[in-house]
Amino acid sequence: MNIDYHVDVERHLYSVPHRLIHQTVEIRLSATTLEVFERGTRIWVHRRSQYPGYTTVPEHMPHAHRAHLEWSPSRLIRWGGTIGPHTAALVEQILASRPHPEQGYRSCLGLLRLTRQYGAERVEAASTRAVLVGARSYRHVEAMLKHGLDRVPLEDEAASPPPRADHANIRGPRYYQQELPDAD
Repeated sequence: MNIDYHVDVERHLYSVPHRLIHQTVEIRLSATTLEVFERGTRIWVHRRSQYPGYTTVPEHMPHAHRAHLEWSPSRLIRWGGTIGPHTAALVEQILASRPHPEQGYRSCLGLLRLTRQYGAERVEAASTRAVLVGARSYRHVEAMLKHGLDRVPLEDEAASPPPRADHANIRGPRYYQQELPDAD
């Protein structure tokens, strides 16, 4: 079983009671259901999904995770806004990129926790870069911070390509648009 009370079956994560973290469970699949067994006793049945994603039953969650259910996307966005406007925008984009906003909570909380290690200014700078490049996860921002990319001026990325040299050895577009003589 996974470390977060979910089992991974064909790229879909199904919850099991959190007391079974790090325990071995048996899975039985049918066309429409996924059954979870502990030592031969069926403990849960999920409707089977054919799509990647999550199926989470609140009763399977530890108490601390259930408290997250009381959270709302707007609460996380406001928290991101205390770091800076780009962090708030990134939190909003992370939540919007998931089929269910709750599936983005862990990534958002990880992003917001990065301020403990790197400080709000660096997290805001990395969030700015993440928004510009379309990164939508905590891991992307963490990698930027680890490698110091948040400290590289953004102007370097937006710089125009160097001017082309202009001399006789460079063929322009007209060269390739010339009509070739017939080979008869």
